[in-house]
Amino acid sequence: MEKMVTAPEVKKVIIISDKEYANKANGRNGGVGTETQIISKEIYDNEKQDKFVAVVTEKDENGKPYLPVYYKARIYIDLSESDKYADNFEVLLRWIFDKPLHKKPPLGKLPAFLDDKNRIELGTSFAQKRLISAIKEKKEILDGAFNEYLNLFSENIEKFRIHKDENVEYDDIIFKTIEAFLPYKNEFLQVLLNLGQYGLNDNNISAIHRFFESTIPYLDRTENMSRYTDWDFDVFKFIIHELFLNVISVLLKFEKFNNTAFLLSQKYYVPSDMATGVVMNSFVVFRQHLKSFKYRNDRLSLRRLSLRADLLKLRTENSGLDFRYIMQADFVLYIYCQLNIKDTFGYGWWPETLLYIGRSYNALEIFARAQSKIYFDKMKCILNVESVEDIKALVKEFSDGKRELPRWDFESLNPSVLLGIEKLANEK
Repeated sequence: MEKMVTAPEVKKVIIISDKEYANKANGRNGGVGTETQIISKEIYDNEKQDKFVAVVTEKDENGKPYLPVYYKARIYIDLSESDKYADNFEVLLRWIFDKPLHKKPPLGKLPAFLDDKNRIELGTSFAQKRLISAIKEKKEILDGAFNEYLNLFSENIEKFRIHKDENVEYDDIIFKTIEAFLPYKNEFLQVLLNLGQYGLNDNNISAIHRFFESTIPYLDRTENMSRYTDWDFDVFKFIIHELFLNVISVLLKFEKFNNTAFLLSQKYYVPSDMATGVVMNSFVVFRQHLKSFKYRNDRLSLRRLSLRADLLKLRTENSGLDFRYIMQADFVLYIYCQLNIKDTFGYGWWPETLLYIGRSYNALEIFARAQSKIYFDKMKCILNVESVEDIKALVKEFSDGKRELPRWDFESLNPSVLLGIEKLANEK
């Protein structure tokens, strides 16, 4: 404990404070009490100290942070609220790496999105903050602010278009650019979480539908492109697929079943100058194969079952959305596709994140809740079915080998278990 203050190699100390910690610190109880005696003197004596910071993980019923008395007048970092988690986690990262002071970081590898020198600015931060305020305060400008944000977001994704450099491995450029997009994925996610929590209307869902339509041209070449490679669009293919998964995840988390059903059932317009030759497409257009990911896996001998799944999982950490919601959305999209979409875009929806489901013996949350017939009747629209029998017929086709299940080496999934088919709609 004394080394926290005296050891020169200790540059930063995080004080993680909740109700129990604050009470022990104030009462000088146990190890926390000893620690408090050591830390408090350093903080009291040095007003400009930047070695210690409190990270709050819990607040009282009045919304005030649980902090030791000696720290009450100091700046703290709030990680207690999911809708602000991603932004404040970045604050914590910047404190660790001394980025506000523009110092060379003394610790570890600097995350790419903190490297201001090479950072790609999407230019949506102000519009997003204005929108979040409109959502929370239920302002009349909400719909307009939402459209403004989505339009700006869609237009500026162009900034993430990549170009091959003969001196750099192309897959390195792709992965670095995807990493640089992470703050904006989290920014987009915070909008979704706030909408889910404070209110979502049909206009918002229509705007989301139009937003994803506007991203389709990024996924493939247009007729006026004379030179291109299959990899040129892989950054867009990854981030747009990720954004769509996040939208469905949040809608299901907040039980916005009718809104989910709308986005799954509606077709998406493809501009006439695209080389696909298809004018209207299902949501399956947002999940496309990434050849550069396979190349990278082979080139670096990573021996991973799915780099896309690995990346999606990693990028969910500290985002405010648990990865289980991503897997649940992936599964719903897969089952919907099996029930309703025939040979769309040549591939269907491949739920790669479910390789992390392991040997699950439990139904996913919405299907576990759908043991209640009332709940099932509310949520069945997301699969576009009339009764449990429609789902049971699909499960039988899986068990009879008439439909191919997703497989990763020797790993697969059990739709019957994840759907909780035996208990679905069995209870009143």
